Amino acid sequence: MGVKPDHWIRKMALEQRMIEPFTDGQVRDGVISYGVSSYGYDIRVADEFKIFTNVYSAVVDPKHFDACSMVDFQGPVCVIPPNSFALARTVEYFRIPRKVLTVCLGKSTYARCGIIVNVTPFEPEWEGYVTLEISNTTPLPARIYANEGIAQVLFFEADEECLVSYADKKGKYQHQQTIELPKL
Repeated sequence: MGVKPDHWIRKMALEQRMIEPFTDGQVRDGVISYGVSSYGYDIRVADEFKIFTNVYSAVVDPKHFDACSMVDFQGPVCVIPPNSFALARTVEYFRIPRKVLTVCLGKSTYARCGIIVNVTPFEPEWEGYVTLEISNTTPLPARIYANEGIAQVLFFEADEECLVSYADKKGKYQHQQTIELPKL
């Protein structure tokens, strides 16, 4: 298993619709970069966000998540309060092949500002818009720019297909169309 280069990503994006919409090359002028890179793909954050709030004094519980813990926001720039957190989704829709696993890492431009993006791996045969977890670790408000780069996806292709894919096990986050809150 090894990380896949840009020409493999282009081929999979075009032939198997692995990434839609697909940006062939790096877009950089005046924006946080996105598109295909040497060994990955820089994904964009859409303009839909769910920002944590303590207005209702809810307790965060991954087994019984209360949607009142968050407020919805849509716009070109999302401001995450100090030491807070937001969920968002990607602009891109992914269809991961059965022999592929991805690892997603936050972009250094945001990391250098104390903004951490955590995304779990995209498992073989997972499909949907990616829900992004964005933490503002600073004591200051932080801006997130919609329709610009937020993280990089690295693609790993296995020598053999897995026995059980995400689709086979009917994963709970399959075919995400919007920001998905935690569920059991």
